[in-house]
Amino acid sequence: MATTPMMPPMGNPNFDGGAPPQPPQPGTDMTGICFRDQLWLNTYPLDRNLVFDYFALSPFYDWTCNNEQLRSRAIHPLDISHLSKMTGSEYTLSEVMEPHLFVIRKQKRDSPEKVTPMLTYYILDGSIYQAPQLCNVFAGRLGRALYHISKAFSSAASKLEKTGYAVAGENESEASEPKPVKETIDFKELKRVDHILASLQRKLPPVPPPPPFPEGYAPPSTAEASENQQAETQLPPVDPIIDQGPSKRMKV
Repeated sequence: MATTPMMPPMGNPNFDGGAPPQPPQPGTDMTGICFRDQLWLNTYPLDRNLVFDYFALSPFYDWTCNNEQLRSRAIHPLDISHLSKMTGSEYTLSEVMEPHLFVIRKQKRDSPEKVTPMLTYYILDGSIYQAPQLCNVFAGRLGRALYHISKAFSSAASKLEKTGYAVAGENESEASEPKPVKETIDFKELKRVDHILASLQRKLPPVPPPPPFPEGYAPPSTAEASENQQAETQLPPVDPIIDQGPSKRMKV
């Protein structure tokens, strides 16, 4: 089995005797940064045995955790048999997909059976990130949804305003066109005109008699004219389609 390369002890993390960096406060939002040490990745393989040593190099690491105490005693920092006997903050490896994805969870241990999750970190292809909290994810998704909804309402309102202006312009053009006025009938004026026409008709000479018929023309008697008229009225109407047939129809 490959020997686990041990990191510097707790009091001398930078090999120069300086004080360790200040640990991030629990709940601190560090989702806007990531950490990657390409030199370490080129030197050591990234697997479940060495991933915690790589995570300890990042600014996400809390040097006051129980895992650092195990490292100072040359014990593997993820040994659950020792961590379960301690109390305080600790890191555990919850999900592993070697060599691409590692999920590390920070939690507070109050007893061997009682732990409270605090933060989650993940290492994706050598880059370390802090996973956002669920409330921040919901807030971001809701903010994005509200932005798109507001943008859609603004676009719809602008289109409705343009449509309203067009309808108002049509209404104004219709109002500007003169509508035909219905003429009212004045019965008094109508009676006055009839009276004038009747007085003029009385003043005109009588209608002359019709001219005489030409020689040799005999007008038909009234009896024969009435018989011919009755015969014409008794004939049934002829349907050009039903009675005449297709061969007798008019060809245009």
